[in-house]
Amino acid sequence: MAMAVSLSISSLSLSSSSSSSSVSQSRVNTIQCCSSSNPNPNETASNGSLKVATTAPPRPRRIILVRHGESEGNIDESVYTRTADPKISLTKKGAAQAVECGNSIREMIERDGFPDWKVYFYVSPYRRTRETLRGLGRAFDRSRIAGIREEPRLREQDFGNFQDREKMRFEKTLRNLYGRFFFRFPNGESAADVYDRITGFRETLRSDIEVGRFQPPGERNPGMNLVIVSHGLTLRVFLMRWYKWTVKQFEGLNNFGNGKMIVMEKGYGGRYSLLVHHSEEELRKFGLTDDMLIDQEWQKFAKPGELNYGCPTLNAFFPHFDEECIVP
Repeated sequence: MAMAVSLSISSLSLSSSSSSSSVSQSRVNTIQCCSSSNPNPNETASNGSLKVATTAPPRPRRIILVRHGESEGNIDESVYTRTADPKISLTKKGAAQAVECGNSIREMIERDGFPDWKVYFYVSPYRRTRETLRGLGRAFDRSRIAGIREEPRLREQDFGNFQDREKMRFEKTLRNLYGRFFFRFPNGESAADVYDRITGFRETLRSDIEVGRFQPPGERNPGMNLVIVSHGLTLRVFLMRWYKWTVKQFEGLNNFGNGKMIVMEKGYGGRYSLLVHHSEEELRKFGLTDDMLIDQEWQKFAKPGELNYGCPTLNAFFPHFDEECIVP
């Protein structure tokens, strides 16, 4: 099976490159045509004022997803019975994990070689994520931090208010029987509910990227990196929403460790792929299937706005098709 996936990925890469080349040539011809008819990049409006042509800001180099460090609730579930979930703190180990993760992020960015690189943070308002943010921040000089935004939509899945320990264990057993995505905790949320609010955050993030809201006015810094500090399930749902994974694919994912990160890095065409930074082996451990890996390989070469017409997920809905990804 691994060999088959390798062949599928290879053929997809070649096809994507060819398609991208064709699209690029078409766009070049269109630009040349417009240029020859109007060589002045600035147009005059009907009222006589000058309209200055603008270019879109460069997309951030990475979107880095960081799960909070080890919390008191991770080592002792009884904490949830007496402490509100948003007020649970990191352990000493968790605080150290956050500092270590920050250093890893800084070293990764420094290897790019951009002299003016920066980071911009989005963070869940929970205490353990804010404490993780503080640990991450120790790795960066003030001049490297472009900004911070607290984002309530990045909060943890709501399991209800002060939790009854035995009842929660029973509810989690029911969740495994019912399905991890659709099961809703009493007085709380299902992963499907988290999906709805993450959809709203995703649209905000896309808008921020398109207008370069995290960059100072007039700046076009290609060395910008976004860091999202949140919770395990919330970040898995974010990836599900971004890459349009199915419910079945989501339920096959594994949580990543406290203080660990998943990196969405910009590929050759400008889209974000997990296979730029991570190896196939790492992503398989995370839970990505053959179809998901093939799509991540396509993401490495595709441009924003392009559609994967050879989408391998097609086979999940139409099992009578061959298992091999269909590439136009």
